[in-house]
Amino acid sequence: MTQGAGQGPEAERTATLRDFRVPAYVHETGPYVQHVHPGDVVPPADEAYPEGYTPTQRDLPVINRGDTLQLPVEPAPAAPAPQPATGPGPLYVVGDVHGYLDELVAALQEQGLIDASGQWCAGTARLWFLGDFTDRGPDGIGVIDLVMRLSAEAAAAGGYCKALMGNHELLLLGAKRFGDTPVTSGAGTATFQAAWLLNGGQKTDMDRLQDHHLQWMARLDAVEEVDGYLLLHSDTTAYLDYGDSIEAVNDTVREALTRNDADEVWDLFRKFTKRFSFRDEGGADAVRSLLDTYGGTRVVHGHSPIPYLLGQVGSEDGEESTRPVVEGPHVYADGLAIAMDGGVTMAGKLLVQQLPLDG
Repeated sequence: MTQGAGQGPEAERTATLRDFRVPAYVHETGPYVQHVHPGDVVPPADEAYPEGYTPTQRDLPVINRGDTLQLPVEPAPAAPAPQPATGPGPLYVVGDVHGYLDELVAALQEQGLIDASGQWCAGTARLWFLGDFTDRGPDGIGVIDLVMRLSAEAAAAGGYCKALMGNHELLLLGAKRFGDTPVTSGAGTATFQAAWLLNGGQKTDMDRLQDHHLQWMARLDAVEEVDGYLLLHSDTTAYLDYGDSIEAVNDTVREALTRNDADEVWDLFRKFTKRFSFRDEGGADAVRSLLDTYGGTRVVHGHSPIPYLLGQVGSEDGEESTRPVVEGPHVYADGLAIAMDGGVTMAGKLLVQQLPLDG
């Protein structure tokens, strides 16, 4: 399903009527109050993490007829030579953006996907975002606006720009819909509002959040398979809890959001926040369980920053001495998993990568 784009002439009309680009906002952040990764859910002190959840130690798209005339039948002209079929364009994936609009624009320009004015210039190329557009960075809504606009422009050019549901899309939806409504969180209660703020929620994003942003996020797919790559946001097997096919998982997630039950959405958010299922012993088998169920030969995911998958130490303030070294995607789990979160929130790198990988 193409997100944020219609079909045919209407898509072109929509793309020209509205420019979704929004200037970045500068925000102020104070020190993190807890040493956890920003994507982690922090439960109350007396709440145990769910089985299989590995917490980290840092904050990381009428024929008009005239009169009928009787004319002599002429021999049919020779049929034109068939034109070679145009195959799909190259495939690209984008890791977690988290509101870093300027870095995203620069990375897309570097790959030749958008021009100097920020317009789609990649023709039939196919672009997939792996989720987590907002929170922690200065302009999450600007990122969503850009992705929605590129979806229309890419479709008009014969390509596409699509996006997956990340745990931070679920978090922002929950914070907007449910606010401080208590939700069941295992051994106690929590609220989406508190979790959103703890995990980098930006007031400027919430102030600028509109209905069309919410509708777009709520319709995002959770899983897709393209060219043998199983695309998902989180490095977890929790997707298996929601269906035994890609269609079933996507339908189940959308239906849960449609029911608008705070506890149900919270459970969905918690499961999509789990991480590191592919990293340690048995990780390759965990990947195979997803591939065997949903298809594909490799998993491509975001969510867990590559510096943490590699055991590096990073810093939110970008000090050179602790700056994580990320040159590109991280391939692991017997070569079955490709990690795409370069750790832009910890002074790493926002990754835009063409698939297949070189070598």
